[in-house]
Amino acid sequence: MPWFYYLGTMLMKLLLLLLTRWRVNGKENIPAHGPLIVVANHLSIVDPPLLSASIPRRIVFMAKEEAFRHPIQGPLAYGWWAFPVHRERLDREALRHAERVLKEGMVLGMFPEGRRSATAEMQQGYMGTSLFALRSGALILPVAIAGTEKIKGITVLFRHPEITVNIGEPFKPPSITGKLTKDQLSQATDFI
Repeated sequence: MPWFYYLGTMLMKLLLLLLTRWRVNGKENIPAHGPLIVVANHLSIVDPPLLSASIPRRIVFMAKEEAFRHPIQGPLAYGWWAFPVHRERLDREALRHAERVLKEGMVLGMFPEGRRSATAEMQQGYMGTSLFALRSGALILPVAIAGTEKIKGITVLFRHPEITVNIGEPFKPPSITGKLTKDQLSQATDFI
């Protein structure tokens, strides 16, 4: 359903322009092609469509499996080309799907913290992002989102919160020779 993705992205841009003070910094840092892992902090349910509206490449998101069972979030997640991941156990199917996305030169969207932050502060990240980056050799595009935690209910119509997306320079984590260990993945995750 690529039409849903593009229509949804256009609609999200329109809503952001009408209802918020949306600003994107660092667009020049986005590689035009090739495998890419977009990593961002996670403050709100609107963060995935916000990233899609802010980055001019189609992003395939890894999303918590529970969202796909929700009557509203589920169809939206599938329409946004997301795929499910079980957060509490090793999900080999999600790993294979993510690796396929990167092998095909597409963009994988991830929130390394694995859940929204209730305090708007960074939480400990899961090791999946570093695993994909080290295995695939894909560049990592760091993104900092600020202000989406203020999008709550109908009051957004009156407050016009400031939403800022800061896109950093792409990088690769330090290379690791030999077999990856849990400790090495943990260090790479902290680096990311």
